[in-house]
Amino acid sequence: MKRKLVIIGNGMAPGRMLEHLFEAAPGKYQVTIFNAEPRVNYNRIMLSPVLSGEKTYDDIITHDDGWYERHGVELHRGNKIVAIDRARKTVLAEDGRQAAYDRLVIATGSMPIVIPVPGHDLAGVLTYRDLDDVDRMLTAARSGGNAIVIGGGLLGLEAAAGLAQRGMKVTVLHLMPTLMERQLDPAAGHLLQQAVEARGIRVITRANTHAIQGTDKVRAVTLEDGTELSADIVVMAVGIRPSATLARSANLAVNRGILVDDQLVTSDPSIQAIGECAEHRGICYGLVAPLYEMAKAAALHLAGDDTTAFTGSVTSTKLKVTGIDLFSAGDFADAKDREEIVLRDAARGVYRRLVLKENRIIGAVIYGDTADGPWFFDLLKKAEDVTSLRETLIFGQSYAGDTPLDPMAAVAALPDDAEICGCNGICKGKIVTAITEKKLGTLEEVRAHTKASSSCGSCTGLVEKLLGLSLGESYKPKPIQPICSCSDFGHDEVRRLIVAKELKSIPAVMQALEWKTSCGCAKCRPALNYYLIATWPGDYEDDSQSRFINERVHANIQKDGTYSVVPRMWGGVTNSRELRALADVVDRFAIPTVKVTGGQRIDLLGVRKEDLPAVWADLGKAGMVSGHAYGKALRTVKTCVGSEWCRFGTQDSTGLGIRIEKFMWGSWTPAKVKMAVSGCPRNCAEATCKDVGVICIDSGFEIHFAGAAGLDIKGTEVLTRVRTEDEALEIIVALVQLYREQGRYLERIYKWTKRVGIDTIKAQVCDDLHRRKTLFERFAFSQKFAQHDPWAERASGHDAREFRPMAEIRFAEAAE
Repeated sequence: MKRKLVIIGNGMAPGRMLEHLFEAAPGKYQVTIFNAEPRVNYNRIMLSPVLSGEKTYDDIITHDDGWYERHGVELHRGNKIVAIDRARKTVLAEDGRQAAYDRLVIATGSMPIVIPVPGHDLAGVLTYRDLDDVDRMLTAARSGGNAIVIGGGLLGLEAAAGLAQRGMKVTVLHLMPTLMERQLDPAAGHLLQQAVEARGIRVITRANTHAIQGTDKVRAVTLEDGTELSADIVVMAVGIRPSATLARSANLAVNRGILVDDQLVTSDPSIQAIGECAEHRGICYGLVAPLYEMAKAAALHLAGDDTTAFTGSVTSTKLKVTGIDLFSAGDFADAKDREEIVLRDAARGVYRRLVLKENRIIGAVIYGDTADGPWFFDLLKKAEDVTSLRETLIFGQSYAGDTPLDPMAAVAALPDDAEICGCNGICKGKIVTAITEKKLGTLEEVRAHTKASSSCGSCTGLVEKLLGLSLGESYKPKPIQPICSCSDFGHDEVRRLIVAKELKSIPAVMQALEWKTSCGCAKCRPALNYYLIATWPGDYEDDSQSRFINERVHANIQKDGTYSVVPRMWGGVTNSRELRALADVVDRFAIPTVKVTGGQRIDLLGVRKEDLPAVWADLGKAGMVSGHAYGKALRTVKTCVGSEWCRFGTQDSTGLGIRIEKFMWGSWTPAKVKMAVSGCPRNCAEATCKDVGVICIDSGFEIHFAGAAGLDIKGTEVLTRVRTEDEALEIIVALVQLYREQGRYLERIYKWTKRVGIDTIKAQVCDDLHRRKTLFERFAFSQKFAQHDPWAERASGHDAREFRPMAEIRFAEAAE
């Protein structure tokens, strides 16, 4: 019979503990988790990239709903435990629910410290600890204005960088003379301040906050010297304290944190405590590496192994701010019994300082090139005698000993317990073992099985070297295909850096990413233009000169130099007014050929370029808008007549097709998108060879995707089945938005699907309801900033906002 294990808290430490427990003793416990937050487990280390916009909540989820289901874990979200009855071995939740336990693990984490200055309880005073805090900051940042961050430590600087990237004017107030004084010496702190200020963030050191001003809401911050700083929000990031109130009320032994022994057992042998709430040998840890070490020791104890112990941890620090490389570990304070080795390279912006005691490294500070951080950290943890390395030690592992090592040999020389991935606490041995035993051959596979390199990505180079060492010549790293000859960056990296560096114009991208040409080329400029449109709706103005001629004039150029004009017909349906308008345009401009297209529209061929503005103006009077027959956008939604007319029809396929097209038209996409809705499985609209297709069935709608019927012929994959039109629309929009965010320029949906994987897409669009809703909302949000088609608003009898188009170039301007 399974024993009952109850866990209070669902942060990173208990999540890692369960991973170890399920590996060491599968099936031993029936696990129940009570989590105060209303969500699954996520990586708190990556909150800063979420705040800055480099990642989303979905990107930092550690264990999704499927993981809990696979392991039989009962997760109670948003339900805090309010009491522990040690005598009855039960816990009481906020909603009155009780749960019995054989073993209990307390992982309540920590609480942010709020300085009790006047005004600290005003609206607009925030802390920075969890996803709810990030959401509150993001809400505040949408209005812009001034942000004051109190605290120049790790969290404070990460919050400041994120808010600055969101468009706020940020000032950091720090009580001490230099930033991050607990982790950095004054020299490194000075370099860090320069780098932070170079990002437009004001830094005031020796700043003692006297009061926060305001009535109902924050208005300003007053310093002790009388300086008053305007503020729309104030973020407190001055430290944390263990959350031990629950344990204290249960009469467990508590000092600053919950007291635990080397097996993480509290004063009650049935109860363990791990993470930031625990105090071990007088220390409460706030960084992830020791919390993961605690988690492993606690898990093995639960599994029945009492030999493994947590004896304490030496911690290292990295700052999660894109473009600032910083590493710190150990003790670097000045003392008479120590010596130091310092390297400064002003041209490269590199600073290194090693603190030695009795020929052993006890502290290391690196700013700039931090590649040797793991090696220094390993020497520090093992207290290695570095006498023989003394002359070249400061230059790093490649110069260790008599013969300089090449980078691969340097990684090979690292011991198995050397930490490679600090975000997830993954050592070299675990990575190498996984590569060997599971026959992993790619970086993506290593990330999936070990989590190494899956968070901030700073250890990616080391992980790839371990793949090379383990697999030898058989390892063929996937080469980066540059976006074009103007740059060394690939499409994915360009998209990431546009977000990370908040680049909002083509010149800004080219400058920041060191483009090799002054203005780019016909290959990279359209791609950059699309990526900027997709990333910054409302902030970026479409650059018409970065579009091909077809997109600039909303018509397809033909081999004789004339143009083909294809107005949109919603779902292939037209009316007499539109047909008369087409006939009149044909007569007025002597258009030689009129053809019905495969997408159920009418194509006017042979239009002279100088006539295009007038042609579109006349068509606009009948409410006809661009069909995007030329564009990297939604082109058509082909339909059959469906249940309204056909005796075989099961649903209103025409109505659904028109609804989809009117909701989504005009949204620029990486490549052309064709859709179809068939009213029954006879599939008259040919939905099973489209980018997105719908087959109407008796019970609802079967959604297909990733088909092709051009140079490549490919049938669709079934995405899912739903009962209602609303569900179908939401899933289709979410699917296209995911493609818009992940697809490379000119990459069709079927090629994107092959690259990222069908299961990955289904997991995000079908299985994860929160992710789907978020994608749908992002698509709808981008449409709010659309510039309406200039002809849709003329005498059309329609409200152009009904169509939700994206930005269109005014044809009169485009034809000039």
